Amino acid sequence: MKIIGLTGGIASGKSTVSKYLISKGLDVIDADLISRDIYKVGEIAYKMVVQEFGKEILNDDLTINRKKLGQIVFNNIQKLEKLNRITHPIIFEEIKKRIDEILKMNKKICIVDAALLFESDWYKICDIKWLVYVDKKTQIKRLVERDKISEADAIKRIDAQMSLEQKLKLSDFIINNSGEIRYTYEQVDILLNIAINGGHNE
Repeated sequence: MKIIGLTGGIASGKSTVSKYLISKGLDVIDADLISRDIYKVGEIAYKMVVQEFGKEILNDDLTINRKKLGQIVFNNIQKLEKLNRITHPIIFEEIKKRIDEILKMNKKICIVDAALLFESDWYKICDIKWLVYVDKKTQIKRLVERDKISEADAIKRIDAQMSLEQKLKLSDFIINNSGEIRYTYEQVDILLNIAINGGHNE
């Protein structure tokens, strides 16, 4: 089985590519969904995060307010690193567990969808790395519209991630998502063919 690592900067359209892959019947392990699960009340990561960042990050129903937590960590690199040190090992264990489950089903392909694929070193377990790319101007515009935040806050969030130049160096293939969605899907289809058949049609 080949493990494909799918990543991209915030608001690059990685989720659009991920949904397309799911629609084609492929197994996608979504690191963001896992991170939401580990934040559930009573989970070990939940307890550790609340202990580290205080009860002010909680909603009235005691769930973690991810927006509030985001505002804290995206304005302080040390706090972001602390949060990552708590959550990344727990997320990674769950990713490995799910890969093992898919492996037992004799599948050809498994996709690990993770915004922080390179920052977290999870890319080291992947056979192929795909990077969803948009230019920075488009990225800022989409992030402002999506999260209803200021341009300054959008830039802070983008800058908190590994630079695009570094990601490009670590990637095997680039999916340019700056144009029409049809063009993005065409690129994904070509890359899937390369991953499954070595580029040869069966």
